[in-house]
Amino acid sequence: MVAKKPRVVVVGAGVAGLAAARRLCGAGGDRFEVTVVEAADRAGGRVLTSEFAGHRVEMGATWVQGVVGSPVYALARDAGAIDGDGADGGGGLPYERMDGFPDRLLTVAEGGEVVDADQVAGPVEELYRGMMEAARAGEASGGGGVEDYLRRGLRAYQAARPGGGKELQEIEEALLAMHINRERTDTSADDLGDLDLTAEGEYRDFPGDHVTIPGGYSRVVDHLVAALPPGTVRLGLRLRRLDWGGTPVRLHFADGAGTLAADHVILTVSLGVLKASIGKDASAAGAVAFDPPLPQFKREAVSRLGFGVVDKLFMEVELVASPEPEVGGGGDEQLLYTSAPPVFPFLHMAFRGHVSKIPWWMRGTESICPVHAGSSVALAWFAGREAAHLESLPDDEVVRGVHATLDSFLPGPRRGGATATSRWRVKRIKRSRWATDPLFLGSYSYVAIGSSGDDLDLMAEPLPRAQDAGERAPPRVLFAGEATHRTHYSTTHAAYLSGVREADRLLQHYR
Repeated sequence: MVAKKPRVVVVGAGVAGLAAARRLCGAGGDRFEVTVVEAADRAGGRVLTSEFAGHRVEMGATWVQGVVGSPVYALARDAGAIDGDGADGGGGLPYERMDGFPDRLLTVAEGGEVVDADQVAGPVEELYRGMMEAARAGEASGGGGVEDYLRRGLRAYQAARPGGGKELQEIEEALLAMHINRERTDTSADDLGDLDLTAEGEYRDFPGDHVTIPGGYSRVVDHLVAALPPGTVRLGLRLRRLDWGGTPVRLHFADGAGTLAADHVILTVSLGVLKASIGKDASAAGAVAFDPPLPQFKREAVSRLGFGVVDKLFMEVELVASPEPEVGGGGDEQLLYTSAPPVFPFLHMAFRGHVSKIPWWMRGTESICPVHAGSSVALAWFAGREAAHLESLPDDEVVRGVHATLDSFLPGPRRGGATATSRWRVKRIKRSRWATDPLFLGSYSYVAIGSSGDDLDLMAEPLPRAQDAGERAPPRVLFAGEATHRTHYSTTHAAYLSGVREADRLLQHYR
């Protein structure tokens, strides 16, 4: 008599789910019957490579945070996405940060005044970076939120440096606010006052450079899918209810797609979906109903942890013709623009609230920078309330907001008493919309004030808990995803490692 194989259903074909499935199908040999169900019409989850204006762009995951020992970098290399097809590993298209991090930044204050890089902008950036490095090394003092910590540091810096009046202090405060916007997009925290300072000391990157993937992040996803037996991944199945009180676990799908039964479910939905699922409205967009409800320890961990939204706004920019110079001046500038058109700068923006035409949501970005030196595609990152609002705007309103910002920070020459406008204009845009996507309801997790790394560990605990059901009781629902990893949360590394962890949990159970 042939023994029945344990049936494992993995919910979500993102990096975590695919990693779990690959591990079970590989290390598990033929011991498991594995199915991956995915609500979308594609695999990848929050990994989505696209094209825009002749460039390869990432709408979601962008960076590999350290290459030494990184499983994600190894996957990209194995997929041929680092140095495979073509010189760039992906068929010749230029891609984000293909030239690394820029070393020539143009920092401008609202109104168009260039900020001195050596005397003003550089020291504030050095202060910010040093303080965040200390926080992540566990060397920060004072507790509380990250924003208060950074502002305390700026006040101490201003008190210690000689000279400087009110104008300089305002510029320095605007520069720190610029770096705070950067940190918001790095962490997804809407308010850095809600980002726990102590927990920053537990977060870890892998050693080595932070890089983008020449062939596109989606090549990693394709590589993981290709490693699975044909038919393992089933698209278009959106989980609406999970009955996990006994064996088998039953999965109910939306739109009359039926049910599946499983001995084990590896759930990789986002923390945003879990937050919606423990809310009062079980029918809310994206929510999954649990029967029985998730236990209190799991609901509290879900509630305490932070989950924010980060969006990217890509813009194809062009240089418009410069106006005719007035008699007696401007001729050299006209010659410069016609003989050697400038490239769009790596623009960092210190907002001071002086220009009323700049919309409030544009003030939430640190920079507008070309995706690589000389590119006609520029990128701005947004987090929190600004990102969510950006998702709601029509394209023409977004373009107007960007133009108002460029007019202030990169003004062209004035003619008579006319208001200066930038020579740079936006031809078209492409943007992500992670907050309003019901399959994600945001971007990635952070440890909020009132939470801790312990909550990330609680997120990873399977159900039923061993202490409730006995050490050898089979885990019916297992949890994977970036928000279940204590030290690498918010990254694709965390997603991958957590998927392998839960597969290994099942392998250990059936050893």
